[in-house]
Amino acid sequence: MEERIVRAKGMTYDTGFVRNGKISRERFDPAVVRRELAIIRDDLHCNAVQITTGDPDRLELAATHAAELGLEVWFSPYPLELTAGEIMSLFADCAERAERLREAGAEVVFVTGVELTLMNKGFLPGDSIDERLGLLLGRPDRAERFTEVSTHLNDFLGEAVGMVRERFRGKITYCAIPFERVDWTRFDITSFELIRAAEVADQFQDGVRRLVAAGKPVAITGFGASTYRGAGDRGARGMEIVEYDEDTGEPIRLNGEYVRDEPGQAAYLTEVLEIFDTEGVDGTFVFLFALDGFPHRPDGDPRDDLDLASPGIVKVLQDRRGDTYPDMTWEPKAAFTAVAEHYRR
Repeated sequence: MEERIVRAKGMTYDTGFVRNGKISRERFDPAVVRRELAIIRDDLHCNAVQITTGDPDRLELAATHAAELGLEVWFSPYPLELTAGEIMSLFADCAERAERLREAGAEVVFVTGVELTLMNKGFLPGDSIDERLGLLLGRPDRAERFTEVSTHLNDFLGEAVGMVRERFRGKITYCAIPFERVDWTRFDITSFELIRAAEVADQFQDGVRRLVAAGKPVAITGFGASTYRGAGDRGARGMEIVEYDEDTGEPIRLNGEYVRDEPGQAAYLTEVLEIFDTEGVDGTFVFLFALDGFPHRPDGDPRDDLDLASPGIVKVLQDRRGDTYPDMTWEPKAAFTAVAEHYRR
């Protein structure tokens, strides 16, 4: 099959996930944000960036920098553990900010949430992502529950999209898990969190082909692999090697000893990016540039090197700057080079 190069060559850029009032990215320097976005454009050869956070001020600031750099901006408020009403308020605020940016001349796509049914309250029973997923997948009436969840989600999205369109005149999408069965008629772009795991590897390309065949532009978001041997085989469960503080939810250490495999992470990304090209996907957004809170600790107990669990294409350093970019507190992984080489085409 003839390869067709993806139009939106994108990267996901996190400015801080907000959960229970606490933000994951403690260091937030606007000058650093602009520098990192310039690196994403110039050195990774991206022409689009999905900016994610639960903080509207940070989202607007980073999106403005990205727009000034000429990047297509996917304006992505990322609700975590919020109620439907709280999500709607967040979207209303962010839609107005996104419209101001679009009216100033930027190319902006508004993202009305990511994996809402798992990441937030009220769509599924359970007080955490793990509980909700376990209750969903562990039920004998799973098929009926999928239908019920999809109906609830589509009712919510119908209201949310109507509210967003009153405030934002650009294109709108939603980043879905395939089981959510979104009604795509109300969206301009269909976007899927699509992560290849070993058990679906032989069906993965056919699945992408079917999504593209539906007719609307398809973006693939949320795909990537952690940095230890075998992480790509585990798919969406690749980060489940971390022990967290029960009270704060902060990552503490790995739950065992794992082997660093930067070439494996790089190969995984190259393989899936080539599939997306071949099947005519419109946009790809690698997950993700850097994951703050999961630092690279090469010395001492191997279980302390949280970067092995990170799908970031750079490794976050502690108390020092990098060698490749001496003004940055991170160092590129092999995956950084792999993405850059692929997108350079």
